[in-house]
Amino acid sequence: MKHALVFGASGQIGRPLLTLLHTGGWRVTALSRQERNDEPGLHWLRGDFAQLPALPARVDTVFSCGPLDHFSHWYARSTLDAGRVIAFGSTSAEVKAASPDGAERDVAQRLQMAEARVFDTARVRSADATLLRPTLVYGVGRDHTLTRIAAMAARWNRMLLPRRANGLRQPVHVDDLAAAAYGAVHSPGAAGNTYALPGGEAVPYRDMVARVLATLQPPPPLLEVPGPVFAMLLKAAQARGIGTGLGDAAVERMRTDLVFDAQPARRDLGFAPRPFRPVRGMFDARDADA
Repeated sequence: MKHALVFGASGQIGRPLLTLLHTGGWRVTALSRQERNDEPGLHWLRGDFAQLPALPARVDTVFSCGPLDHFSHWYARSTLDAGRVIAFGSTSAEVKAASPDGAERDVAQRLQMAEARVFDTARVRSADATLLRPTLVYGVGRDHTLTRIAAMAARWNRMLLPRRANGLRQPVHVDDLAAAAYGAVHSPGAAGNTYALPGGEAVPYRDMVARVLATLQPPPPLLEVPGPVFAMLLKAAQARGIGTGLGDAAVERMRTDLVFDAQPARRDLGFAPRPFRPVRGMFDARDADA
């Protein structure tokens, strides 16, 4: 029986991955910050990268479904014997690399360095590593973008966007991401590669937000205002602690196409992302544990 170690196992991607591993007959050791009960074939350990419990000395595959930066540092200093490593990063490594916002460039640089650290460590240990870069993640109310949009719209009973917010986006469902990670285990050609994991449909930013709002009851109206007016209202909201983290660069990207090629992941991982058809409940905010 193959043995997997899963970081971020109680998170939005980790949970459906555990289901796939169980169905595939794997034995799993999983990490969570909260105390959890074991199940047949599934042993939970409590801890995080700041204070890890004793881990298995050897597993067949280690999956990282949480923050890549933390995982990469742990992997580099660990003594774990694992022939296969599959870790999630983000397309932000590419999207934010040339951002005019210094904090965003720092995010991209840390992601790129973390990816290189994972590949370098795997190479030294003669292990096979695969890096996965999702786009906008959604599905279970634990993402920090679309669920946040839904929460703000519900709070304000409306949603504001700047005009011409028509840059294309490819939201990707958590179940499809878990399936890609599981597919990578069975794909020899995936070793040493990085894959973009976009959703199955490219949607204009405005339409993406409208579809999110349509899942709420009642659906809040979507209002478009001139760019300068939006900037003024956003600064006023941020002064009250609302909309923090949304800088000028992020607003400008609403008008920019961020489209990634899913074909390599389709070919090597059997990746089959669904179109963006959200339904009620997908953006009900839930506590994260990953």
